[in-house]
Amino acid sequence: MPRHPARAWHTGGVLSTVTVLIYNGVAPFELGVLCEAWGVDRSEHGVPRVTFSICAPAPGSVPTSLPGVEIRVERGLEALVDADLICLPAMPRGPAVPADVVQALQAADARGAQFLSVCAGAFVLGAAGLLDGRLCTTHWLHVEELQSRFPLADVKCDVLYIEDGSVVTSAGSAAGIDACLHVIRREFGAAVAATVARRMVVAPHRDGGQAQFVSSPVPTYTADTLQPMLEWMGANLHQDLTIEALARRAVMAPRTFARRFKAETGTTPYHWITNQRVLLAERMLEESDETIERIATRAGFSNATAFRHHFSRLRGTSPQSYRRSFRSPLDAVPALRATS
Repeated sequence: MPRHPARAWHTGGVLSTVTVLIYNGVAPFELGVLCEAWGVDRSEHGVPRVTFSICAPAPGSVPTSLPGVEIRVERGLEALVDADLICLPAMPRGPAVPADVVQALQAADARGAQFLSVCAGAFVLGAAGLLDGRLCTTHWLHVEELQSRFPLADVKCDVLYIEDGSVVTSAGSAAGIDACLHVIRREFGAAVAATVARRMVVAPHRDGGQAQFVSSPVPTYTADTLQPMLEWMGANLHQDLTIEALARRAVMAPRTFARRFKAETGTTPYHWITNQRVLLAERMLEESDETIERIATRAGFSNATAFRHHFSRLRGTSPQSYRRSFRSPLDAVPALRATS
């Protein structure tokens, strides 16, 4: 299967222009997710501003999926010509994607634009051929349909969001928030992403590889939820967090603990701990001058070699390269004009 070469998000400086593309039948909630993430001016809290707009095939009223609710749009497809990031909320899956929308997306892809879809917005990208040869996802209810309609795509069901080259696709509405925060973190750093997340009252980062849902019902337990355990684990990543030690702390047998952990989080303790350690290491790489060896120790890795291995496996780059990309001080990021 052909794969698109990965393209850098930073082709001419930081991301500065974000445009949301909609047409008849757009889901207003998913549209709201994108507007909340990108269209709200939070510069007073240190968040860089972007030029934000919503466009449609033609200016005017755009009917939504809610009867009697329309969106007034002032810009047509010409808004996509200079957009750095083009966002697609959930759109109707049945009707054919308008031909002019397909052509505009293909032209944007040819010039190197980036794309982010929420839920069924992936079907619009698929119609434009932008999912061919790429890893992608959508809401779990529509995964089989997406794969059937676009057989050249590599559709994943067990992820919240996934990035492949210039395209980020996400599952349902909450996963769309996660995907937006992922891009904000990539573009502007962990501190900015955390600020936006606090304003939206959501978690600053959820691993894209987390399962969308648990296929079998979660059994009823007489004990409390594992949330207090997760919080303790997150605060003690530097410790030796073996299954046996965690099970003893939870007063469970190791196998019981492992099964319950998977049922509640959708992943294994090992995978969860490794991802949290890499996230902690990311923050230290971005915000401190600690050595790689010191960061490895503080994040809970056995040594710098193990840290480099896991970081490179999960992030596709070395800790040193990541630091070079994201260590820039926040005040070096220009505040860009925001429009509606």
